[in-house]
Amino acid sequence: MSSLLPPDAQRLAVLDEHYRFGLSATDLEEFAPAVAATLDSSTAVERLYERAVPPPIHRSWARPAPDRNRLGAWHVTTDITESADGPLVGRTVVIKDNVAMAGVPMMNGSRTVEGFVPRRDATAVSRLLAAGATVRGKAVCEDLCFSAASFTSQPGPVHNPWAEGRIAGGSSSGCGALVGSGAVDMALGGDQGGSIRIPSAFCGIVGHKPTHGLVPYTGAFPIERTIDHLGPMTRTVADAAAMLGVLAGPDGADPRQPSVIEPVDYVAALNFPASGLRVGVVVEGFGTPVSDPKVDAAVRTAIDVLRDAGLKVEEVSIPWHTDAMHIWNVIATEGAAYQMLDGNAYGMNADGFYDPELIAHFARQRLQHGPELSKTVKLVGLSGRYTFEVGGGKYYAMARQLVPELRAAYDTQLARYDVLVMPTVPHTASEIPPVDASLADYLTAAMSMIGNTAPFDVTGHPSCTVPAELVDGLPTGLMIIGRRFDDATVLRVAHSYEQKIGGFLAPPISTAAVEASATG
Repeated sequence: MSSLLPPDAQRLAVLDEHYRFGLSATDLEEFAPAVAATLDSSTAVERLYERAVPPPIHRSWARPAPDRNRLGAWHVTTDITESADGPLVGRTVVIKDNVAMAGVPMMNGSRTVEGFVPRRDATAVSRLLAAGATVRGKAVCEDLCFSAASFTSQPGPVHNPWAEGRIAGGSSSGCGALVGSGAVDMALGGDQGGSIRIPSAFCGIVGHKPTHGLVPYTGAFPIERTIDHLGPMTRTVADAAAMLGVLAGPDGADPRQPSVIEPVDYVAALNFPASGLRVGVVVEGFGTPVSDPKVDAAVRTAIDVLRDAGLKVEEVSIPWHTDAMHIWNVIATEGAAYQMLDGNAYGMNADGFYDPELIAHFARQRLQHGPELSKTVKLVGLSGRYTFEVGGGKYYAMARQLVPELRAAYDTQLARYDVLVMPTVPHTASEIPPVDASLADYLTAAMSMIGNTAPFDVTGHPSCTVPAELVDGLPTGLMIIGRRFDDATVLRVAHSYEQKIGGFLAPPISTAAVEASATG
């Protein structure tokens, strides 16, 4: 048990200055015994907690040799199966390395988390194992998950299975590369600004960001509660539906979730034809300042496939979509600086699960390894902390007050249409930038592709990306958005598209043998 010593006079003076209490040295001397007395409860809570904390769990794992990790996508490899029965028996899955697996090292792509070994499985991991899945390992992700590319991660970048030297997308970069290469059947990804859908689009696979709160986030490293999501990344829509059916539902420990969620058979829902469903093509999702016209054209070709499949397609304008990024930016910078950095991942003031061991580990390492954090995380800290100090939290509060209006703008059109569609990403996967790239080039490479994906992390709508046709030999994606908690309709439309085109392509030179051998 650690010893919580009372603050000395100098530390009390620093605390007084932080809050601007205006206490004199005499005042502080008077307060010192009272402050010390309050620490008895902290010490008691620590003693009571340590009586119930689960003991360490041993699971076998290995670090793959470089020649068996050509894409840089594996963090560690495992071979864990805990059930011989369930809908995922015989299926292999990789877990994004911001999600806890007891007894398996977790790094979250960052030196600030390196060395941490969880004592508990995340709820999503427990559910996958109970469903019969075999967990092949943990997949590299971006530094604290704050990048949509794949070059901010430690110990190194993740390469695209379609073209080594290009980004795989992020922050679920290793997940996209390993599923795209054929090394595993499925991946559990995370999404706060597009981090399931962006790597899925760049790597030519299916990525489904569920409705916010449908899948418990319990046991995953948070960024900001109101935008945290976990969800499936797979090679087929049917696999995404099967995986979502296992993951979905409340666990009673995640404040992001409603207490009751009606169960849905997502696999059975795919049997209902999508013909006759109404599709709204959001014009603001095309022709953005960073859009490649060839990507826009590929997505419009994909939309024509939906039309040919019997869906009713019309263009629709949602002007709010062009301003949605401003809301996301404030929530994801000020909110993340407050919770993820100053709050050591979990923050406070919410019911539900906390991981004291991770919080303590990260609190120490965040200060020790702060210089090694990515430039994207440093930008979040600098800008988010500044706006909080200047505004006292008012900018975050304003953004949260605008969320219902933004959500209603999409809901209004989703009352007319069953789904909305647009490009997932505005361009194909760019080259991994050099280590000496300027800050401007670094940030462009890391964040230029989130304009269509990030708004739906704020509003909570489900959205799924499926591969559109190749552009210059590289994948891109069609994104399908639905009503909240109507993930089944989104998957039905995605499945109809997949069936109509006859399935999705694999990389021309498969790296599956190389990557899969890492588990052997």
